[in-house]
Amino acid sequence: MFMSKILIVDDERDIVELLSYNLEKEGFSIVKAYDGVSVFNVIATKKPDLMILDLMLPGMNGLDVCKKVRANPATAGLPVIMLTAKGEELDKIIGLEIGADDYMTKPFSVKELIARVRTILRRSQDKPETKLTEAFHYKGLAINYASCAVKIDSKPVTLSPMELKLLFFLSRNPGRVYSRNQLLDHVWGDDTFITDRAVDVHIRRLRSQIEKDMENPRYILTIRGFGYKFADTK
Repeated sequence: MFMSKILIVDDERDIVELLSYNLEKEGFSIVKAYDGVSVFNVIATKKPDLMILDLMLPGMNGLDVCKKVRANPATAGLPVIMLTAKGEELDKIIGLEIGADDYMTKPFSVKELIARVRTILRRSQDKPETKLTEAFHYKGLAINYASCAVKIDSKPVTLSPMELKLLFFLSRNPGRVYSRNQLLDHVWGDDTFITDRAVDVHIRRLRSQIEKDMENPRYILTIRGFGYKFADTK
């Protein structure tokens, strides 16, 4: 029987032990982290199926951890439940906007949290191809996310690391429009020296590599007054 692995990230060890005890009783496997910096090594080595993430963490706060997880193609599909002592509506909105799947405020009901864990896992496992996909194909564009290989009509294309990250992010979210600031948050993360106009420059460079006609792009589309999106593949 498949045992889902849950990563609990919280600097309050009593909370971690409480959740560990109750989740293990329900048949889950548990891994733990107590600060924001060590999370990424744990994710890479333990490969959890869902992360329960506290907002207030030493080293790197939960919002920044979530942004970095979502910006990395290898971890972008990891379900995240944000857990925090803060109850303000703004914190909830920010957490959900940057990619958290759910949000609970301390003190919380352990039974309710377990129910939400089950719901989110069931939802993510209903579409395993979305979570596990390593390749993308659309109108001659072929992307292998695992090997970072990009081809146009079977011809290899060389992209810079940032162009790759931008293409990976947009192609994993086809049809969805992102503003420049949203792309900065998701793709560049904490790089405060980058302006929103840098997005235009990188979009132009990316198009020059993958589009046959930059004035009439097939893949990366401009939505005037809003931002950019990858073409709707449905």
